[in-house]
Amino acid sequence: MKISISPKPQFMVNAFLMFFIVHSIQIGVGVQGFQRIIYLQSKQDAWVSVIIAGIVTHIIAWLMIKTLSNYDSADIYGIQYDVFGKWIGTLLNCLYIIYCLMAFILVLRNYIEVVQAWIFPELSTWFLSATLLVLVIYGITSGIRVIVGISFFSIVLSLWMLVLLVYPLQFANFDNFLPLFESNIKQLLLGAHRMTFTILGFEILYFVYPYVKEKDKVQKYTQLALFSTTLVYLAVMLVSLAYFSGGQLERTIWGSLSLFKIIRFPFMERMEYVAIAFWMFIILPNMLLYLWAATRGMNRIFNFNEKKVVWIFSIFILIATVLMKTRIQINTVNGKFGNYSFYIVFCYPILLYIVTMIKRKFKSATKENS
Repeated sequence: MKISISPKPQFMVNAFLMFFIVHSIQIGVGVQGFQRIIYLQSKQDAWVSVIIAGIVTHIIAWLMIKTLSNYDSADIYGIQYDVFGKWIGTLLNCLYIIYCLMAFILVLRNYIEVVQAWIFPELSTWFLSATLLVLVIYGITSGIRVIVGISFFSIVLSLWMLVLLVYPLQFANFDNFLPLFESNIKQLLLGAHRMTFTILGFEILYFVYPYVKEKDKVQKYTQLALFSTTLVYLAVMLVSLAYFSGGQLERTIWGSLSLFKIIRFPFMERMEYVAIAFWMFIILPNMLLYLWAATRGMNRIFNFNEKKVVWIFSIFILIATVLMKTRIQINTVNGKFGNYSFYIVFCYPILLYIVTMIKRKFKSATKENS
């Protein structure tokens, strides 16, 4: 397998689009109900946990880009193959493919659950899953530039939803924030840890990096994207803490959707229906990028045809989403995936960066001695 790849010019994207790629993949199904799981750990200081989680993403993303910059134009598949050798590298690459597929499945299944719980309780899981998979297959087979374009419009066309968060503030009770800083460090860190599933996605850097033209600007636009994501989650958390009492927040599964529920217009009474329907456009970049990364990996490792792999993976995803039937099953898988992904997204990049730096210095020392 080649370590570095050189995509054709027509498949390359400008560096500023990394802002939309990273930001769009981080804003997904997690934002619909992350408030409750953070509040259970950090109580009224949950907003501090959001900030801590955001700071950690900046640090890890910096390490990811530094690792990638040690190569001319390599992705995670090439780097692991180079650093760990053929057998271990291939095994780790396969684990990353499984990770991307699991992330896709959970994004899809969580969204289907929301649709069934709020709008169409009788609509079958397989029908919704198959419908969304058709859109994803069409997007992936159209190429990386189309996927990036969808990520761009997903952010631009969803800004109105953020503005509507101002509406619940007229019912806010800011005493809900008191007493400030009552939670200890352990509780705050546990709350930040529970943000893992919500803020996943920026690891897509490992896969998209070779397709960016101005690689020296990737760091800047990625950090801007992460900062924007942290601001969004912080704003949603602050509004939720001000609007809901502690007891309400502990019982509210989908806090963000419940905020939309109170919004009323003369021409629109059930605003949450509009939000849920539009949310499909928000999670679409999530699914496209994760499945693209997985199919790209199969091509890189085993030289499989990507279009055929997309269909095979889609059948597997359809079966997996149908098998998860109850809220308890979905919650259990979400929790386990969040725990495992913490090590994959937040711990492993530190190890990979250290190993690549050691190997780089060893190569430099070998060249000097020779």
